[in-house]
Amino acid sequence: MALPNLVFCDTSFFYACLDPKDANHARARMLVAESASAGTAFHTTWDIVSETATLLRYRRNFQAALAFLSDVKPGLRIVTYGDRVRAEAEQIFTTYGRDHRLSFCDAISFVVVTMLLDHCPCFTFDEDFRSLGLTVLP
Repeated sequence: MALPNLVFCDTSFFYACLDPKDANHARARMLVAESASAGTAFHTTWDIVSETATLLRYRRNFQAALAFLSDVKPGLRIVTYGDRVRAEAEQIFTTYGRDHRLSFCDAISFVVVTMLLDHCPCFTFDEDFRSLGLTVLP
């Protein structure tokens, strides 16, 4: 499978990369290696950086969270956005949140991917991305 020039990365992907006990760890590491060979740029948001550091802190340990921030975050392209994206994410959350297990962070990610990143594919193990119609790379 040829990887695209850019992908959007979700918390579930980053967490799987960094927790050897995660069920998706081997697949996540393989995607990282393939991406490095293909020169694929990893895009994300500050919301996902925050969520990933927090999840690593709670489920693994403080060192894992610090390693993510010091070793992984510098290589990411962090997409910034403004009030328009937040307002649209609130609409998405309000519309789909009742029927889907959708976090507000996922709603922001959806808007970023569709409005700012031209529907780029995503690295995620979160089924919400697929159920919202986003392209999830296997």
